[in-house]
Amino acid sequence: MEREGQIRIPAGCAIAALVSRDGSKTSGEAITNAMKPMRDRSNGLGGGFAAYGIYPEYKDFYALHLFFDSRDVRKGCEAFLKERFEIVQSEIIPTRKIPEITDEPIIWRYFVAPLQSQLKSAQLDGDEFVSRAVMKINAQMDGAYVFSSGKNMGAFKAVGFPEDVSRFYRLEEYQAYQWTAHGRYPTNTPGWWGGAHPFGLLDYTVVHNGEISSYDANRRFIEMFGYKCTLQTDTEVITYIMDYLLRVQRLTLTETANVIAAPFWSAIEQLSDAEERARLRYLRAVFPSLLITGPFSIVLGFNGGLMALNDRLKLRSMVVGEKDDKVFVASEEAAIRAMEENVENVWSPAGGEPVVVRVKEGAF
Repeated sequence: MEREGQIRIPAGCAIAALVSRDGSKTSGEAITNAMKPMRDRSNGLGGGFAAYGIYPEYKDFYALHLFFDSRDVRKGCEAFLKERFEIVQSEIIPTRKIPEITDEPIIWRYFVAPLQSQLKSAQLDGDEFVSRAVMKINAQMDGAYVFSSGKNMGAFKAVGFPEDVSRFYRLEEYQAYQWTAHGRYPTNTPGWWGGAHPFGLLDYTVVHNGEISSYDANRRFIEMFGYKCTLQTDTEVITYIMDYLLRVQRLTLTETANVIAAPFWSAIEQLSDAEERARLRYLRAVFPSLLITGPFSIVLGFNGGLMALNDRLKLRSMVVGEKDDKVFVASEEAAIRAMEENVENVWSPAGGEPVVVRVKEGAF
């Protein structure tokens, strides 16, 4: 008889998040505790965290986190960066050696600002300039991977169980107003350091439980706008879709949710509100290739908040809870109670219903 752990778990992967509406900061200990009761949802082939508000001394600079296969690759990438950016700080990301995490690459971070001469020459703003640089490194520089590129935030990921990844990166030493976390159970793609979640571009990060059956259509569309999917997993495309809809197209979070988890046409036609019906028709007509099909639950993190979202059929579990100024999201209620035993207002959002939490203006 096959036992649990010996068979593929199609509902695997664990996600969790916590955010303080008041902007109060906590260490990585709470979010790490959330992942422990969900250990069976992952298999040790990927774990990771995103933390917001962790670099206040460099809050005006882009924090680039990179993996390098060798010192020569690092030197070549640094030469590329120096041509385009002012590097105000360059350092290895602190880690601790533990037996559970092996074969680690060189892990480095740079705090940078685009050179004004480069911005003027390219006629781009800072975010677009950084986005293009990230795509160029990841697509064309063999052995170098930018896995985090936002301001005053950072992603930390590896091949391993998430609680081990947390110890490896010493996340108890960081203070953040918002954390997201992921434990990976890869089904169709390899387990490797760059393929672990979160996936990030600028300050957007995504953790995801599920499978994207529309990946090819989504990828072909998004790559027409300069994005390159190079990290060997379907989740990467979700991050680029979010960046395109929110930053480039300037849609709201609710409108973005209505694109990627669009209501069925039959549900739209039954709406009594003519204005809302017209809005949803428009979004479905203009962005049909960005509808994400397949089972998923995701948490999108960004500077100043997060959005949690299920697929429109709710084929993956996701639970939300509150306590005082904090909001918690996880695949299981047990994970939320590991963060806050006395959590209140616990509920499961409906399929396609975005849960948006924003941090108080100025608090981050």
